[in-house]
Amino acid sequence: MALAIETIGLTKRYGSLVAVNKLNLQVEKNTIHGFLGPNGAGKTTTIKVLVGLLRPDGGTVRVLGREVYGDVPESRLKVGYMPELPRFPKHLKGWELLDLYGRMYGMTEQQRREQIPKLLEMVGLKGREKDFIGKYSKGMQQRLGIAQALLNDPELVILDEPSLGLDPVGMVEVRELVKNIAKEGRTVFLSSHLLFEVEQVCTHITIIHKGVALASDTLQNIYSRISGAATLVVELAKPIDSVADVLRKLPFVSGVEQGGRMLVIELKTHDDVRPQISQEITRAGGVIVSMSFKGRTLEEVFMQLITEFGGQK
Repeated sequence: MALAIETIGLTKRYGSLVAVNKLNLQVEKNTIHGFLGPNGAGKTTTIKVLVGLLRPDGGTVRVLGREVYGDVPESRLKVGYMPELPRFPKHLKGWELLDLYGRMYGMTEQQRREQIPKLLEMVGLKGREKDFIGKYSKGMQQRLGIAQALLNDPELVILDEPSLGLDPVGMVEVRELVKNIAKEGRTVFLSSHLLFEVEQVCTHITIIHKGVALASDTLQNIYSRISGAATLVVELAKPIDSVADVLRKLPFVSGVEQGGRMLVIELKTHDDVRPQISQEITRAGGVIVSMSFKGRTLEEVFMQLITEFGGQK
């Protein structure tokens, strides 16, 4: 398993406060890994250690196979980083800011001329690159921040709360941007306390609380391990007893309850098995009026972990 990020026993203190407590974290390459936790959980502190802005007080940190300890510029050459609520000089134009960052990365003029227009188009700022940043909306500034994080053609992109403070339209735009970044073969490490956003884009998640990792796995595995069975609720045009009998024989079905035209199907899997269920119901002579998937949300899983953690203290 190739890792983009690995921490072993990572610890960071601020005086008597332990912000990150012996954190073991593994982020596989070519994934969108959500770093999830409430405000004050230690997410931003961890990220600042990863990008060399803070020195750890204990443990080992590796980014793209290179050990990181404090400000080591070489370790950041293939890492793109957008901090929480990026603040850019309002007197600069969008393209000027990217050109300035490109110079700091050591990019040649030719490289900047080629890369900047591509990034502006990718983040939806083509045509607005000559506007002053002070005239940009919050969503536009977030997208500009993502563009600067991609300037150095990074293998790993670290985004700290990229949807924070955005309206629903801005959240959708950023969500699609993150997906497109991953499609280019990059690893995305995305910190957020917005559970729904993480659920929409991430393949893997780590849940952190008070500096401690409570769970870290694929999204589906965490659901399966913690959240219990999912169910399908099916409404038929008319009740047919044989439909329930047929469904009970399916290997991924653990139980079926029937009440008139309604079927409640308990599943052994969190995979989307609605096509197979629909097919079997139709074969048995049933006509489906509606079908809804009832699974526990990431919010419920998150709250269960937080509650269990509190009970162990």
